[in-house]
Amino acid sequence: MVPLSVLDLSPVPEGSTPGASLRNTIDLARHAERLGYRRYWLAEHHNMPGIASAATSVVIAHVAAATQSIRVGAGGIMLPNHAPLVIAEQFGTLAALHPGRIDLGLGRAPGTDMLTARALRRNLEAGVDGFPQDVVELMAYFDPVEAGQRVQAVPGAGEDVEVWILGSSLYGAQLAAMLGLPYAFASHFAPAEMESAIAIYRERFQPSARLARPRLMLGLNVIAAETDAEARLLFTSLQQAFVNLRSGRPGKLPAPVQDYDRELDPMARAMLAQALSQAVVGSPATVKAGVEAFVRRTGADELMVTAQIFDHGARKRSYEILADVHGQLSQAA
Repeated sequence: MVPLSVLDLSPVPEGSTPGASLRNTIDLARHAERLGYRRYWLAEHHNMPGIASAATSVVIAHVAAATQSIRVGAGGIMLPNHAPLVIAEQFGTLAALHPGRIDLGLGRAPGTDMLTARALRRNLEAGVDGFPQDVVELMAYFDPVEAGQRVQAVPGAGEDVEVWILGSSLYGAQLAAMLGLPYAFASHFAPAEMESAIAIYRERFQPSARLARPRLMLGLNVIAAETDAEARLLFTSLQQAFVNLRSGRPGKLPAPVQDYDRELDPMARAMLAQALSQAVVGSPATVKAGVEAFVRRTGADELMVTAQIFDHGARKRSYEILADVHGQLSQAA
């Protein structure tokens, strides 16, 4: 059975606060652990009022401390925003505190607009073009210290951190294949090149000391509720958020709206049809069929499920329904 994992952006609904969202993240992580989800990932985004996980490693530390067994990590850290040594130290510290439970997904996008990227980095010259070299440098800090090595990650050296390459284009697929690393594709918001990226990753994969064969994880929006109509209503929060973001109006996660798509102009409707084409929305039966069809079509080794739902209780219930129909509901739940 294909394992399920959770991608949580710590959404900040309209009328709420980042603090409340981060507390909801802890509650959802514990819920996901009880339900048998394999991983719980947080993502680095900046200058976005609707996302509370900007200080990603800090939130990961909070989640890992509040859970017992679920793997916790970044989906991902936008490496051009950081010095590799700093990330090695941060995730080496996490791994030292929570052995065998820490994942590090690495992306090359800034996770924000360019004005904010400049505020983060000051110097944009060493950006995305140096991403492959930065990944290699970062992974080297996790290796055991060699004689004469003058720069070490402490903590970091010798720690067990599972490194993934993230991507929404063919670039990440090629890099993950070349380095022999597991690969996570962002099909939940950028599905256009999904099939090509999958093919490139599998065809060009070179075994490494970290991974003997390709391991592919795909992002998938899943909104589950008791009925198809209820799930479609919940889905309108994500639809609104996408339209607002792509229109240059990022904000908090909107409340659901009845018949939202009827009010959309053709351009916005086409954008949503493309960006959110990899979404499974509906009742338990609909979700079961949709997820199974997605796995058959893609051959994914793992699914990273995200659910941007306005009401926290409904979001927890959505993950519960998915785990149940997927045959993954644990006895503890």
